[in-house]
This record gives sequence, structure tokens and C-alpha cells, in this order.
Amino acid sequence: MPAVRDSSIVKIAVQMNNQTPRLIEFNQKQPLNCIIQELCNHWSIEDAENYALQTDGPQNNYVTEKSRVDIRNGCILQLTLSAAKMTTEILAKINGDVEADRAAALEKLSHLSTDNTFAEEFINKQGLKLVTTLIESGKLQGVSLAHLLASFVELMDHGIVSWIVLEAPFICKVASYVNDVSNQDNGVKQSALSILENVILNSDKYPLVEKEVTIPNLTRHLQSPVAIIRQNGMALINALFIKADELKRKSLAATLSSKQVRHTIESHILQGGAVDSDMAHQLYVQQTLLFNLLEPRMHTKMEPQDQDALNKIKEMRRIAFDTDLENKDSTNKKNSTFNKEYKKLGFKCDINPVLDFTETPPGLLALDCMYYFARNQVDNYMKIVLENSCRPDEHECPFGRTSIELTKLICNILQIGEQPSEQGQTYHPMFFTHDHPFEEFFCICIVLLNKTWKEMRATAEDFVKVMSVVREQIKRALDTQPANMEKFKLQLQALTYSDITQLWQQEQINREEWESHARPVVELKEQILPEIMDLIKQQRLGFLVEGTRFTKQSKGQRSKFKFWYVRLSPNHKVLHYGDCDEKSAPALEELPNKLAVVDIKDLVTGKDCRPNKDIKKKAASQLAFSLILESQSVEPTTLDFLAPDELVFDYWTDGVNSLLGKPMVSKEMEKDLETLLGMEIKLRLLDAEGVDIPQDPPPIPPHPSNYEFSYEYEVK
Repeated sequence: MPAVRDSSIVKIAVQMNNQTPRLIEFNQKQPLNCIIQELCNHWSIEDAENYALQTDGPQNNYVTEKSRVDIRNGCILQLTLSAAKMTTEILAKINGDVEADRAAALEKLSHLSTDNTFAEEFINKQGLKLVTTLIESGKLQGVSLAHLLASFVELMDHGIVSWIVLEAPFICKVASYVNDVSNQDNGVKQSALSILENVILNSDKYPLVEKEVTIPNLTRHLQSPVAIIRQNGMALINALFIKADELKRKSLAATLSSKQVRHTIESHILQGGAVDSDMAHQLYVQQTLLFNLLEPRMHTKMEPQDQDALNKIKEMRRIAFDTDLENKDSTNKKNSTFNKEYKKLGFKCDINPVLDFTETPPGLLALDCMYYFARNQVDNYMKIVLENSCRPDEHECPFGRTSIELTKLICNILQIGEQPSEQGQTYHPMFFTHDHPFEEFFCICIVLLNKTWKEMRATAEDFVKVMSVVREQIKRALDTQPANMEKFKLQLQALTYSDITQLWQQEQINREEWESHARPVVELKEQILPEIMDLIKQQRLGFLVEGTRFTKQSKGQRSKFKFWYVRLSPNHKVLHYGDCDEKSAPALEELPNKLAVVDIKDLVTGKDCRPNKDIKKKAASQLAFSLILESQSVEPTTLDFLAPDELVFDYWTDGVNSLLGKPMVSKEMEKDLETLLGMEIKLRLLDAEGVDIPQDPPPIPPHPSNYEFSYEYEVK
């Protein structure tokens, strides 16, 4: 019997500079300092307390008692100076006078700062304070400064020291590196941008950073050929946006929506190659922040005394109906005329349209979008209004009502008002190409809605259905990530109502097809299959009990046919049959002949069926079947049938087969089984609607370590 292998022992390799690597058995139960002592003894190193093990790879992390459990068979470790010894040497070289040693120490520091063990040791020995002082002094430049700033970022990322402790001189010095975009090392720019972002998000120094850093300077960082600098620049802009008050947010949004900044983002980020996940997140955050500026309008209902809103409603009416340029004075018009025109504009309350904008959301945001559409796309606006004015009332697409519902729909799709998530990456390039992206998006969608309404020949009762189709059209067009508004418009034109209907049907078919092969559904089918088969069997036997009239063919009388009727007894034990006329359906006791089911030996169809020898028509011969009876004679005795149609043929052959204990094999049985099984599956999966059914069941959790638990239930 082979020896049981100890799972606590792993085989690894250990390296050391200028030494031959060793293959050892690393015992997880043995203290780490003992293993290091053995390695030092092998390589004749006396001060073992100054050495430690590090992982070999891009990040040389120190192995600790906590992290040693991650060591697996085949791992490679390095025997190197301990974190304490390494910290002492690095600090000595940084404080020394030899420039080359200082540069090498700073480079080493930037690599080691990612390790939490080293960071704790370095900070405890006042290393972070030294780094901060060097940055404030401004003595270092170029690569050394880049390593120093990178080390600071990594040391702070461990969360050992709070960002709140940073003082104004340090922040101003880092801000000067951000503002000087011409001659700085790329590493300096990258780290300086990251430091200021963290200062804004994790301390109360936002006013200082906002004062020191200007958006034009940050915009120049977005033009950098280095992706990480562009990303950090966008992240700093977003941080300024997040911490700003409402007034400053509007000012910042106006700057970001300017043609110059939009062109920079479009040409250097969106069109500068593939956007990685980190930059996608920053674009998503900025898009969300910009759209969230619309939230106050979305949640503000219109007040009767809001003169600006009232003027917008009047202006929309004037643009649509006051086409006489020589007579713009509408004071002579009667209120009844205004009411009719407001009704033509599609307001639910034509007497007082203000009441249409009391629902929040979308509140006044809907009015803003409608007014923008009327002022900036006059032709499309007048076309929609006049088209609906000429339609019959039942097919009218009310501009006012649809615009309000569409605004609400767009707010839902774009998640207006929701704060950006930490994992979100869904952004739309076209929203960075226009100074009024939301309003322009609305203009395209309201034209689409009117077009879809016409395609569906919708009435007021179809309003909800039309909005569901429009929602699907918008979402599918957005999923293609159009680069600009024009491409978005082309995508919508290709998604007609008939296309959406076909896509829905195909997706439903594909979903049902996939679900039908999912393991849980297959197992469910297996469970309910016997129940369905029994249901079909009972239906077939019930059909036989009800009875059927068959054509009876007699020899020598080819043109004259008699009829005979066959019924199964209610107890399913005897077949009763006898002659009948063309219209009668004799009762059970009126049929003179009887055949016990136990006397039926077999059921035959097709070529083996006796009536087929006397039937010349191929179609009729396919409907014949015979019951072979138990008999003492050499020739088999049969009872022959010629069904009037295929349905009766299938029902009778299935019924007889079930009486004989044989499987039902007709086409009608397969059809019924598929229909009933599908309906039963759908009924049982109703509660799982919209839930993705996994291919495999979730794993069963392991047993608890012990069962020593109880629940105390006290009856009051």
C-alpha cells in the first residue's frame, strides 16, 4: 500500500543572487524563521535574522506567516534581505550624497512599495515622511522624481496613513507638476494626476486642488500619447466633478461640453484606438455625472406661476400654428381656439397644459426636451404635429403625451439620477459628440416614435405596446455603440416594427430551445412525462368508449358500402360492434357482437393488414388496421377496420396498443405529447420568468464542521 502523502509539504525552488538554486520541501507546519535559518546555513549566511523569502514574479511580495498558505508545488521563491533590513538600506541611500545610489534606491523603493509588509516597515521608520519632504522640496527631477511619486502613491494605497494628513505645500507642489505638461517625465504626470485624484476623493482638500488645477491644463493631459496619463487625467476631472457643488458642476459641464474639449475626447480617446476597461469606466462615470445634472429638472413639477415654462408652451403652440409671419399677434384669438391647438399638440389637458407636467419624473425635463425639439428641428416638429392633426382621432399619435412618456423612458434607459457604480463601464461615444446630447437624443427618438406609431397603425389603446417597441428599438440601437448621432439614427431606421417583432419571436424560440436542453428542464420533463403519457392514454381510451362508425367493405359489392359501429366498454374489457346505417350511433346494448380484449393477440397496420389486399386506393389503404385474434385454426382470425380519417386511425391504434400494454406510436400521439409537455413545462416555469436557468445545478455546500448547534424557540 503506497504511503499517504502529507498535504502540508510542498516542493518548491529557492533562489539567491550568485548562488545555485535549491529544491526543497517546504513544510507549512514548520516556522518560517526556521526554514530561512536552514537556507542561510546552506549558503553560509550568518545573519539569518536579516533575511526573508519573497515570491518570484512581477511583484516580489514578502512571504509571511499569513501569506505562506498560498505557496503551492512548483513555486519559486527568492531569499533576500528582510523588509526591515531593506528599509534601513534604502533610507540610508536616499539620505546619502551619492546621486547614483539615491536613484537606484528610489527605483527599488517604487517596486517594493506595492508590498504591504515592506510598506508597514517603511512607514514605521518615517520613510513616508521623508518621501513627502523630498517631493515638497522639488530637488528631484526626471526619472528619480517619477519613482518618488510612484512610491508615494503605492505607499498611500495600503491605507496605513490617511490622505487627510497631507498639507497645502505638498498638494501645491504636486499640482505644479500637473500644470506643467510640457517637459515633465510621463511617470511624473501619471503619479501626480493620481495623487490629486485621491486627495480630492479621500480628504477635505478639494477647494485647494480646484484652485490650483485648471481644466484647460487637464484637457491637455487627455491628448497624451500615453494611455494611463489620459485615464488619470479623465479620473481627476471626474473627481473634481463629483466633489463640486451644483453651481460649479454646471460650469464644469459647460466646459466639458465645449467644442474644444469634446473634440479632444473624441479624437484622442474615442478614436485613439481600443478603449480599455479602466478608461471605459472613467467615460461611463463622466457620462453619468453629466446626465445627472438633469435630475433636478426631472423631479421638478411645473407650477402655474412658472412664467418661463408657460412661455415655452406658448412658443411651441406659436411655432406649430402661427405660420403667418405678418401677423404674429395672437391676442385676438379666442381661448377656444387655443384649446383646440393645445389639443392638436397632444396635451391631455388642453384647457390647462400645465397639468400635463405635474408628474415626476419626467417633470419639467419633458418640457425642456419638447421646447428644444420645436426650436431646433422646426421642420420635424411641424411635420409631426400637422400629420397627427390630419389623422382620424383613433389613430392620432399625441405629441404632448408621447413626448412626456418618451422622456420618462429615456431617463429610465440612461439611468438618470443613479450614482455611478464602481464597476460600471457602459458608455455611449455619441453622447460625447454633442453639446446637448440628451435633448438631441430625444429629438431622434420622438421622430422614431411617430414612425413606429404609423407602422403599427396604433390607436390610443396601443400606447403601452408602442412604447415597449420603441424602448426595444432604442436599447438595441444603443447596444451597437454608434459613434455619433447620425449613426444612431441609421441604426434606428434599420429597426422597424416588423424587425423588432421578428427578433422577439426568434429570441423566444431560441430561449425555449435552449431551455428545453437545459439539465434542470430535461430532468423536469422526465418527471412529468409519465403523467402526460397517462393523460394521453386516458383520452384515447375515452375516444374508444365513445365509439366510431367505420366503413365495412364486402366482397363482390365494390360500389356499395355498409357501416358498422365499434365501442369499448366503460371497464375497458370488451369491444362491442355491429352493423349500422350512415347516420346512427348505436348504444352499447344495441351492438350484438362482442370481443374480449384478452382475446386480441396483436394489432397490425400497413402491408400486413388484411383490408389492404382489397383496397386499391393508396390513401385509403394507409387508414386500415386489423386486430389479430386468438384462434385454434391455421389461418389467423382478424377483425378488420378502415378508418374514415387519419385522426381516427391514430386514436384507435393508440387506444388498442394501450389496451395491449404496448407503447403508443402514432404521429398524433407525438404531437399531443409535445404540446402537452411544452404547456406543462411553461406553467411550472412561470415563477422563473426572466431568470436564466443554469445548465448545471449549483454545487451542494459542504457539511458543517460540526452539528453542535441548536435553535431555542420560546413560546410567549
